[in-house]
Amino acid sequence: MKEAVNHPSHYGGDTPYEVIKVLEAWQLGFHLGNVVKYVARSDKKSNELEDLKKAKWYLERYITLLESRTWKPLEKE
Repeated sequence: MKEAVNHPSHYGGDTPYEVIKVLEAWQLGFHLGNVVKYVARSDKKSNELEDLKKAKWYLERYITLLESRTWKPLEKE
């Protein structure tokens, strides 16, 4: 049975490039973290186009928030 919770293969498995490890190392917030997550797994799941559209949605939302100048991302640690 495939692992669905701990180090699933569509997130890179238990490697230095597992998505969660990259997001933490790069200290990406929610929006950009989701962009990277959906792009990284897009060719490993059944609907590549759907994941790429999700990544696009999060990126466009983040850009809109930044352009509004009323929203500021959290400071990195």
